[in-house]
Amino acid sequence: MKLAIIGLGKMGMNMVRRLIQNGIDVIAYNRTPQKTGEISKEGAIAAFSLDEVTGKLDSPKIVWLMLPAGNVVDEYIERFAKLLSDGDIIIDGGNSYYKDSVKRYGFLKAKGIHFVDAGISGGVWGLKTGYCTMIGSERDIYEKLTPIFRALAPEEGFMYCGGPGAGHYVKMIHNGIEYAMMQAYAEGFEILKASGYKEGLDFSSLSRLWNQGSVIRSWLLELLEDAFREDDNLTSIKGYVEDSGEGRWTAREAIDLDVPAETILLSLFKRFRSRQEDSYGDKVLAALRNRFGGHEVKKK
Repeated sequence: MKLAIIGLGKMGMNMVRRLIQNGIDVIAYNRTPQKTGEISKEGAIAAFSLDEVTGKLDSPKIVWLMLPAGNVVDEYIERFAKLLSDGDIIIDGGNSYYKDSVKRYGFLKAKGIHFVDAGISGGVWGLKTGYCTMIGSERDIYEKLTPIFRALAPEEGFMYCGGPGAGHYVKMIHNGIEYAMMQAYAEGFEILKASGYKEGLDFSSLSRLWNQGSVIRSWLLELLEDAFREDDNLTSIKGYVEDSGEGRWTAREAIDLDVPAETILLSLFKRFRSRQEDSYGDKVLAALRNRFGGHEVKKK
């Protein structure tokens, strides 16, 4: 089986490697050619233009996009729509908004091209452990692509989630849950650090302990074990946390559906707060307490 991977970032590059290791022929393309040349030395078929990509694919041609969510995905879909034919397939493996995926499905269907949305989790560790893959598409197209999903995923690590948009919808909710889990770990360790017991605790060892049969064991704790081993107090890290967009989309979906997702929403707002050097809202609170109660305010 053969496919093209478009976009050789942290995820795309390692996905190419895993596919090759599992006997899938991969044509690799990246906007900047250096990465394409690099991965070609590991067995990928290099392509340095989109015409070259499609020229090296067998029919039905399979093009897998690993690009940042947003306009760049639409740009490449429009470009490939002019190069592909009836029955060919475009897969979006990025963190796209599910409503955008539904629109892209409609756009390509009118041209006779199939569209698949694949939500992928695994990060930089996917090469070793596999990529958990959540798939939205027409069922028969999913079945045709199963060998590719099986090559990428760990055992039982891929699933047909439903029609167009379903893969990215499920991945969106997955990431909202991830926000809340990470925030819970962060708050727990902050309480421990503030307590009188921190002096006798090694957080790396504690993270490892909690992964030995505890109800809060997880891969996230494995990552924390490594992070604390390198820097127990995380002194080299600034507490500034970005969000990829999927937490916002999950929050918006909860509001639209009248679902009380308090923990996920608060974890998103906590990320916003982490980026504020000196919160204006907190200044307002301090000013009010001073005015009505005479409470002391701290001056700069």
